[in-house]
Amino acid sequence: MGGRKRPGLGKQLAELHRWNAWLVVVLAVSGLLLSWGAARGWLGEGRVWLKQLHIYIGLITAVILVLYGPLMKRHLKQIRTRPRQKGNLAVVLVLLVGWLLSGIVLWQFRHLPPRWSNGALAVHDLLTWVGLPYIAYHSITRLRWARKPEKRAIRTTEEPERAAPGGEPRREPAYSAAEPQAWMSRKQFIQWSVGLAITVAVVPPFFRWAGRTLGDFGPSEAGGMTKETDPNRMLPPPEPLPDSANVIGGGAQGRFRVYTVTPLPKFDSASWSFTIDGLVDNPIKWNWGDFLQLKRVVQVSDFHCVTGWSVYHNTWEGVPLSQLLSAAGVRPGARFVKFYSGDGEYTDALSLEQAQMEDVLVAVLHDGKPIHRDYGGPVRLIVPKMYAYKSVKWLERIELIEEPHYGYWEVRGYDNDAWV
Repeated sequence: MGGRKRPGLGKQLAELHRWNAWLVVVLAVSGLLLSWGAARGWLGEGRVWLKQLHIYIGLITAVILVLYGPLMKRHLKQIRTRPRQKGNLAVVLVLLVGWLLSGIVLWQFRHLPPRWSNGALAVHDLLTWVGLPYIAYHSITRLRWARKPEKRAIRTTEEPERAAPGGEPRREPAYSAAEPQAWMSRKQFIQWSVGLAITVAVVPPFFRWAGRTLGDFGPSEAGGMTKETDPNRMLPPPEPLPDSANVIGGGAQGRFRVYTVTPLPKFDSASWSFTIDGLVDNPIKWNWGDFLQLKRVVQVSDFHCVTGWSVYHNTWEGVPLSQLLSAAGVRPGARFVKFYSGDGEYTDALSLEQAQMEDVLVAVLHDGKPIHRDYGGPVRLIVPKMYAYKSVKWLERIELIEEPHYGYWEVRGYDNDAWV
């Protein structure tokens, strides 16, 4: 019986390699765009679609790994005498499997313990820092022009012809003593140059990333949101209550990642104000000094970002949102609470029932210290039971409204109810 001839192992492996290479390129580009803070704003709703594309391509990569499984034994037998190829195969498999497993955890993080997400995100990032430079080096140094054999030195003397095994005469190459071969081949020069360029480009930011990420699994030294200098000029600084000063939760465990959709704003106590208006009986506008006189409370809660990372045991100090709403007097027609960021762009909203939850806080201190500008200070909203895009940074206005409001990320595809 006749039949279609099955492709050889070499052809099958080449086809899988080609598909895998293109998939990794798409994953790399989409992943870098998703993690690039500056791209969050201009991608807009496209960021949600890009994230879905990243997930689907990752799943297709898993299919490639499954297809490779039956060929692996034959492939290993084929390269058993080639240690460099075996090493490269091992590295690539570790990268792909690690990316896939950590990516699945990040994809399904809503159904898993939050600490799993922190670990998965760290692993995913680490493999990216290691894997992309490795893949770039491997790809560039294996391009056809990079593997072109070294040109032979100029032949200057005629060598006698020798008989080849088949009887045909052959010439042995002869080189001029005046022109010795180069100490480094063209291929070696390219390999060293590419390796050095990648090292210079990657190592410094990698160590900065490692320094930040190592804190994700232990207590922060001086409050997760504290930096030595703060561009905001808020005088006087808020005096912490005893529980806040003593950091009753023991200090935040983890590090906050700075995400913003606009340039980071700056604030000054001389011009800063906080307003409650809309459907209220008593619209109120506080300056900085008056706002600091409001009665504050201290609470300990976890902080979860929808991108997969969490910071645990944060000690927040601030004014309960329910207290502010009570002071303004909510009219019967008000059904939603809209929040305005001081960046002039970002907004979000909660239902009136959600806004009156006892742990929703308008915070001014974190772990006993003023909230740094980069993390939403001088005042930010904290909604512990929801993902952090509801916790509006640089909060400066609250409006009571009748109709639902869809915030910056909700109109770009995020859930309006952001329960953790």
